[in-house]
Parts: sequence; C-alpha cells; structure tokens
Amino acid sequence: MEIALTPTIMDLQEKKGSRGLYGDVADGDHEHPIELSDDELQMITTRDSFYMATVSETGWPYVQHRGGEPGFVKRLDAQTIGWAERSGNRQYLGTGNLTATEKVAMIFVDYPTRTRLKVYGKAVHHPEPSDELITALGAEDIRTDGAIVVTAIGTNWNCPKYITPRFTEAQMQGYIGSLHERNFGYL
Repeated sequence: MEIALTPTIMDLQEKKGSRGLYGDVADGDHEHPIELSDDELQMITTRDSFYMATVSETGWPYVQHRGGEPGFVKRLDAQTIGWAERSGNRQYLGTGNLTATEKVAMIFVDYPTRTRLKVYGKAVHHPEPSDELITALGAEDIRTDGAIVVTAIGTNWNCPKYITPRFTEAQMQGYIGSLHERNFGYL
C-alpha cells in the first residue's frame, strides 16, 4: 500500500470516508527490495498465469497476460523472481516498457480459492539470458525470447470479493472423475 497510495488517492479516500480503513500508511520506500514470504512465493511459483502492468515512456500503462505451465515463474532468491519469455505476438510492448522504466506490477490469482497477490517490482529484461539464468528458470528445453527478472519492492494480498471462482480443465476432470466414481462405482 505504501507504493500504491499517493496524496491524491489518500485525499479521495478521505472524501469517500474510507481513509480510516487503511491505517497510518505513509509514502513508502520505492527503491529497496523486500524479502518475499513463503506464502507469497508459494502463490507466485504455483500459478500458470498472471497479469503484468508496465508504464511506457509517455506515461501510459499497459497490461498484459503472461502464461505457461504451473510454476513457470521461479524463485531466484528471497527478493527475486523470474521467468523465461516465450514468443508471442512479437510486439514487445511490456518488455519495451519495463526496459525503459523498470517499474512493473503483477497480479497473481488463484481462482478456485479466490486469492490474489499484487507484486510491485523493478524488472530487468535479459534479451539473451546467460546459461546460468536459463538453468535457474528451468528453461533449458524451451524456446525462449529472453527472460525477465523482477526484484520485489512491495506486495499486497488483495480482497477476494468479486473474484469469480474458475477451474482448469485438469481440476474439473478430477471433480468429474470422483463424481463419476461415486455415482457409478468406476472412473
């Protein structure tokens, strides 16, 4: 919240009567890394997708989806996460933005449990990652289009209200299989 709350936002909260809900949050330190907790790392490193926001040199935000197999985002150390970039539409909007400004915000959502985590950080794009980084990202056997490494500056667990539970096909197959077995005695 120290990163997200600005004087304008706090003034608006005051006018709308919600300022007291957020305690005495002051403008935070936006430069120093934080250590990610075990719960935060568990959330981040088990997702199969997340949403990433960057800011262009002209000040415009850009939001995009990143996806892969569950766990494609890796813990590199207590403050740092990363992932191998894969070829997409080759516009490089997010990558270009974070190359210019370093600032990134990400939202990781666990839809079945209606849990979400926001991560603010400073990102570095590695257009030609070293073999060591590729190994750390577990990307030795995939075709990559660079890598992104993010140093966490802040996190915020967010309210589950209005998160619609969603389930993957694999999760649904598990539920359907157990129902089938219960109703018919076999899978």
